[in-house]
This record gives sequence, structure tokens and C-alpha cells, in this order.
Amino acid sequence: MSLFFLKWPSKSQWLGLPKLLDRKEKIILLVLSVLFITSFIFLAVHFYLKNTEIVPSQGGIYTEGILGSPRFINPVFAASSDADRDLTQLIYSGLLKYDGQGKLQPDLAQNYKILADNQTYEFYLKENLFWQDGKPITSDDVIFTVKTIQNPSFKSPLRAGWLGVDVEKISDLGVRFTLKNPSAVFLENCTLKILPQHIWQDISSQNFPLSVYNLKPIGSGPYKVKNVSQDKDGNIKSLELGLNQNYYGLSPNIPRIIFYFFETEDELISAFKNKQIVGASVSDWEKSAGLDKNKTNEYRLDLPRYFAVFFNPENAKVLTDKNVRQALNYATDKKEILAEALSNEGKVVDSPILPDIYGFKTPETIYTLDLDKAKQLLTAAGFAETASGTQEKVVQKTPAFQFKSNLRLGSQGNEVQELQKCLAKDTTLYPGGEITGYFGQNTKAAVIKFQEKYKDEILTPAGLGAGTGEVLKATRDKLNAICAAPSQENLSLSFTLTTVNQPILKKVAELLKTQWQKIGVNLDIQTIDAANFTEEIIRPRNYEMILFGEVLTMTPDLYPFWHSSQIKDPGLNLADYQNKDADKLLEDARQSTEASSTESSLEKFQDILIADAPAVFLYSPDYLYLVSKDIKGIDVKIITDPSQRFTGIEKWYIKTKRVWR
Repeated sequence: MSLFFLKWPSKSQWLGLPKLLDRKEKIILLVLSVLFITSFIFLAVHFYLKNTEIVPSQGGIYTEGILGSPRFINPVFAASSDADRDLTQLIYSGLLKYDGQGKLQPDLAQNYKILADNQTYEFYLKENLFWQDGKPITSDDVIFTVKTIQNPSFKSPLRAGWLGVDVEKISDLGVRFTLKNPSAVFLENCTLKILPQHIWQDISSQNFPLSVYNLKPIGSGPYKVKNVSQDKDGNIKSLELGLNQNYYGLSPNIPRIIFYFFETEDELISAFKNKQIVGASVSDWEKSAGLDKNKTNEYRLDLPRYFAVFFNPENAKVLTDKNVRQALNYATDKKEILAEALSNEGKVVDSPILPDIYGFKTPETIYTLDLDKAKQLLTAAGFAETASGTQEKVVQKTPAFQFKSNLRLGSQGNEVQELQKCLAKDTTLYPGGEITGYFGQNTKAAVIKFQEKYKDEILTPAGLGAGTGEVLKATRDKLNAICAAPSQENLSLSFTLTTVNQPILKKVAELLKTQWQKIGVNLDIQTIDAANFTEEIIRPRNYEMILFGEVLTMTPDLYPFWHSSQIKDPGLNLADYQNKDADKLLEDARQSTEASSTESSLEKFQDILIADAPAVFLYSPDYLYLVSKDIKGIDVKIITDPSQRFTGIEKWYIKTKRVWR
């Protein structure tokens, strides 16, 4: 039996193969070879794709536009400016943070516990936490930040939320907060971004706002300031962030973020269209209509905020009348405002408790547009329409001083001074005109002349033929009629409405002016730049009416906005609202740890507030965030502040790569 061995052809044999084949066989061989190679490639690619997946990869640059420019990238002051809050959100960290659904989760804190009294909170920091300059983060930094905010010398807008909170050190990584009363919202306060004590501890309160670290901060968040670009006048035009290599969390996929700062929304939208930026928050939806929707994602985020006109009776006495306040509510067409100013991108609101966010029941009273009802209320308040169409009211003003005492020779004091001032107005009665406060012979002689001048009203009814020189009832009445007579004051429904110099708010103000004119109200509009609004308007309560927005927490806490203790700065009771029953309900709601009890208290408060009408509640706008479709991984739906649109930014990505499963 023969044994045959198969041997693989050598290279020379393979090369000589075409010489052995005819033309037809060569074509067949070529086709088979192509099919083999194609099949191999297909199978290899299929195998690769089946056993790998696309994942985010580090790389790329994200550019976003912001209205305004940064001044204080500093948690102590940042609350007053959108630009400052945005940057603080990325550069600093807090004990806790929100996730994309508005829920709290640990950040710098490893864990925390609430003691049985519901007034004591203990937080424990993660180990091996470092500031971007390499210094360790400890409980001393937390204590320093809180005490700085609590110190009135620093004028932090966050101070009201930390009053009555004692903070103490447990260990290098442990800190304890003790509250005077239980608080349903304290944990949300603990999203406060923490400052590095070693950087700020030797800077005085006077120099705190002036420190270079306000624009070159040392933080603990995922990003750090890499470069600041300014124009020749020193205005910040752009700011670049780079990765914080000491960040304790997941390192972001996008290593560079550049923010460009604009004065107007028109400039912002133009930059988006020109692809200078690929992300922007927009308030004027009409102006964004020209954007390429195929290349842009529109994120509509839920934000617990509302806009209202807050009345300040302290500066506009007419507004002390509830009838007037209610009339202004009935004269407001909220649906027109939502349609004309916001293109219906939002919801009408009738209360500061937003039902779509918190799920509470609607209030018992709702002010719907009713001009007849508004005019009836103004009539009840004593106002009447003039020939010019405005509303006026005549008010009798009681003089600051009136004669009430019997005065005679030897009397002295303030009433004698006022008597001498009154008599001195007629030099024929009191030629010397001395104002001494002592009732002497000269004053007596002047009183006698006064009595005899008006004898038909003073002497004759008493059966007297000559003046006595004593100031008794009949003489007092005549003195009061001449020198302390009540005066009349014509009050008109004329007010100044103050708001931020922003297109939407100016449009709303103009609509209110037109609407309220229909019931005889004259409205002047004053606009102030956002950068100066807090210091010039909010803090000193320098307004008669203010069109402004308020942002709530995820746990509804209306105490800072409506409790009577919050009327003065740093409180946020912008309407000077005072009601003892409302105060009690707000206190109960804030201290309750039971959701049902909080809900019940706030629903009762809501009905009292709306009946008192200290404001006109208008609308809750949608929060629109535009981002190029090149930016992926954005997963946020509920935020409590616009800066929280960056929640989960560590997972955003531009570049991708394939990895084996």
C-alpha cells in the first residue's frame, strides 16, 4: 500500500500557478479569491462589532454662551448671578448634590445621619479629598464656609438659610450641625459649595469681594479655571476650564470647556447660529426659532420657579388697601402674558406652590380676568374715575400736631412752642415772635389779641367781652382750625414697576401697563441691569412694585419668601407680607418631618396668601437648554437652579471609541 503525503505549495509554485491556468480558469480563481477575502473581512468585522461596544471617550471641546459675566466665582456670593452660579457649580463641590431627577445624593460626604431629635445632622467626609492645589479637604473647610456665610459683615445672599444653625467639628472628617428647630429643607442647604479655608481665612470681609480668588478660584469640583480672556477695558469675554486632576469623582470625558459671555440674548443666539458656541440657555423662544433643529437638541427642564409682581406697601401706601391689590389681580390677563411674552412656553400660576412640581391641590381662590370686578373693588376702596380716565381718591390727612391742653401764664413745653409759632404767623398779634416754650406776659398778650380777633367764635359764645389770655377749649379749637387744620391729599393709582433689564421681563411689564390702564392705573416701568439689581433694588427694598422671579427648593419651603421675619435683607419677603396665621403655618410646614403634614400646612397657607393678594402671580416658564447634537450623554430632567443643568457633566461626551464587551 502506498502512502501519499500532501505538501503545501511553495511560494514559487503559487507564483507559477497563473501560467498553468487558461483565461477562463484565471477569472474563476480571481472571483473566488475576491469572494474569500470579502467573506473574511465581513466575518471579521461582524465578529468585532458583535463583541465590542461604543463607549464615550475623552476628548473634544464644549463651548457655551452665558448672559452677563462672572464677578464672584465664590459660593459666598455666587447666588446673586447666573454666570457666577454656573461656574461655581463646575469648580466647587458640596457635602451633597442633586442627581438628574432632583434627588439628593452624597458628594464630598461619604455619609450622613440625622439624630433622633431631627435637629442634629452629622456629616462625614470621604477620605483622600484634595483641593485642586493639592491641600487636603477637611471639616475645617466646611465650618469656615458656613461661618463666613453666617457673618453679616460678608453680606452673603445665602445668610438667611443658615441663621440659627450651629456648626462644630467632630473630627478632621466629621462635622455636626445643630438646628434650633427641626427643618424639612436643611439637607438641601447642604448642597452649599465649600470654600478652602487655607485660601480665604486671612482675607477680611472688606477685601473678600476684591480678592483675585473670585476669578481664579481654588476648588474641588471636576473642573478648574485654566484661562481668563479680557478685553482692553478689563471685561471678561471668555473663560476656559480644564480638568481638575485632583477631582475625587469620575473624570469628565470632555477635558475643556470654554464659556463666552454676552450682554444680550441676540448676541448669544447669533453666536450659536455661527457655531462659536454649541450650548446656550434661552429665555426668548421666538429668537431661537431660526436654529437648525436637525443639529440641535432642545432640553426642556423642570425648574420650580415662578414670576410675579410683588407689592411693597412700605413705599406705595395705596397698596396697603387689600381692595386695590385684589383689583390689580383681577385686571391681569395671565394667558395673554404667557402667549405674547413667552410664546406659551410655560404655565400660568396662581400661587407660589407649583402644582406640577409638588402635586398640591389648586388654591380655593383664583383671580381670573374680570375688569368689572376690578373696578368694583377700586370703588369700594374709595377711588373714582377722573375726566382723564385715571383713578383718584381724596384722603383727609390728620396733622402731626394739634393743641390738646389748657395753657395759661406759666405753662411751658412743646405745646407752648407750637402756640407761639402759630401766633407769630400774624405779626399784629405777636410782634416779638419769640419761640421760647415758656408762656410769659408777651404770649398772654398775644393770646388776648387772638381771642378778641375771633371773638364771635371764642368770646361771645362764652358770654365774655374781652380776652382772658388762657387757652381753653374754644381757643384751642380755633388755633387748631388755623394752624393745625387737616389737609386733603389726592391719591392716584400711579406706580413704578421695577424689573430686570431683560427682553422677556420688559415685555411682561409693558403688557401689564396696557392691561392695568383699562382700570385707570398709570404704570411707569423702570429696568435695572441684572448685575446691579440685588444691591440697588432687592437689598434696600427700593421699589413700589417689582416684577421678579423666585426659585424654590425640591422640598417646598416658602418661609424665606413669605414669613414676616424675612421682610428685611437678607430675607426674601419682597412683598412686605405680614400675617400671623400665615407665619404659623409656614413655621409648621418648615419644622414638620411628615410630608402629609407639610402639604396640609402649605395648602392652608396658600389660601390665606391669595386672599391677602400681596402679589400678582403670573407664570412659570419652561427652562430651555439648547445643545448641539454632537454633545451626548446629557441626562437631566429636574433642576432647582439653572446652574444644575450641568448635573452629571462628567458623563457628557463628544468623542467615542469601541471596547471589547
